[in-house]
Amino acid sequence: MSDPQLTARSLETLLGQWRGTGSQYQELADRVRLLVLDGRIPIGTRLPAERDLAGRLGLSRTTVAAAYRQLREGRFVDSIRGSGSVARLPGPALALPTGGGDGMLDFTKAALPAATALPAAARAAAEELPHFLPDSGYDPVGLPHLRAAIAARYTERGLPTDPDQVLVTVGAQQAIALIARTFLGRGDRALVEMPTYPHATEALRLAGARLVPITVTPPEEGPHALGTEDDGWDADAIEQTIRRANPALAYLIPDFHNPTGASMSPATRERVLAAAAAQGTIVVADETTGDLDIDRRGEHLPMPVYAERAAGGAPVLLIGSASKSLWGGLRIGWIRADRPLVQRLIAAKPSTDLGTPMIEQLVVARMLPQIPEIVEERRTQLREGRDTVRRLIASTFPDWTMPTQHGGLAAWVGIGAPVSSALALAARNHGLLIAAGPRFGLDGAFERSLRIPITYSVDETERAFAALKRAWAVAANEPAPYYDAAALPNVV
Repeated sequence: MSDPQLTARSLETLLGQWRGTGSQYQELADRVRLLVLDGRIPIGTRLPAERDLAGRLGLSRTTVAAAYRQLREGRFVDSIRGSGSVARLPGPALALPTGGGDGMLDFTKAALPAATALPAAARAAAEELPHFLPDSGYDPVGLPHLRAAIAARYTERGLPTDPDQVLVTVGAQQAIALIARTFLGRGDRALVEMPTYPHATEALRLAGARLVPITVTPPEEGPHALGTEDDGWDADAIEQTIRRANPALAYLIPDFHNPTGASMSPATRERVLAAAAAQGTIVVADETTGDLDIDRRGEHLPMPVYAERAAGGAPVLLIGSASKSLWGGLRIGWIRADRPLVQRLIAAKPSTDLGTPMIEQLVVARMLPQIPEIVEERRTQLREGRDTVRRLIASTFPDWTMPTQHGGLAAWVGIGAPVSSALALAARNHGLLIAAGPRFGLDGAFERSLRIPITYSVDETERAFAALKRAWAVAANEPAPYYDAAALPNVV
């Protein structure tokens, strides 16, 4: 299998506004290095030929050659005669991601520690496990009583659901990938929000989809009624995009959107679902952050309820997960859909795995009935985290803007200058890993934004802002320094 190829035109788009007052070869090398470290140029990608890139950027071939040479010297590129230049990371070739080890604060993960109810649930699950040991343990659909508990939760929320409408998966990420492989063909269009969860767009692209973006804007600071259309989504633009692009699938995060924190109003949901129904578009609603309502503003009904109200009723698949509200170490997710769609997913699932871990299913089944109490615990943690981030922005970066944050796990902060990637890179040298804004966009967008989790303790958040303050002095005024990394952390 050949290495993925990045065209000169695509790299030009990713580079964005890379030209400054310094030497062009140095600035070009710095920007490509940022893109590799941030994951926007995947490891193993073949870069454009020097001649092609020089022509596209209006540079001499000598300038591009000098930039590539510097990347080779920094071990960000391997150049092999006859094979071109391939992106890599410095350090051992087989090194695994180190995350936040070696004293690093890892703010690439917007995730809470385990709920306090988990240890007791784990002990009870371990005692329950022997009952299941006489069976083979292979079950691609999920434990019946877990599916029943998930179905009961949907029914409580106003969406009558039977257990055979639920398929248990290894986390929400597998659910997204399974849906993409099942319902998308190569070249199909998929509607996605921008910004959005980056691993979702990766899964859609791996399934061969062409992504069609729609904009989500976080609401401005101030009071907003839950039912208003002032919600961050432009319903008119979405309707027009669906009619024009005729996407096979639309991936949406309607509740406490990752990363903006916005929530879609009922009126917008109905309009989007009506437009999707008219075009035969399957709607995938990722509800993994839906329980994380900090201010108790009220819970929206599940998307299929709005589909029933919309003309035609678009098919809707719901994605849920235990990782955001219970613990990220519980790799249990699920899909809720009409029975014919669930049957198609069940038929496709064995190509990826033959079952979901039994012990984790038992733990989640015991914890789901405790969701109201667990959500109250999470509400307290997230409120403290949100207020801490807001306080530190006001005192440390008064020119930055933090939007209204009524729920979710992170704040989508406006940093003013288009230096998010440079800031994230410089922060590494000060002990902080953080995801730059463009990690959540397409083609280098969102350099003026930064995702800051609200899930960490006051002490950890204060340390993170101290690192950001030191990094800002570098990123805002100078080319970003080289950073010798063995591997990149994943964004959660």
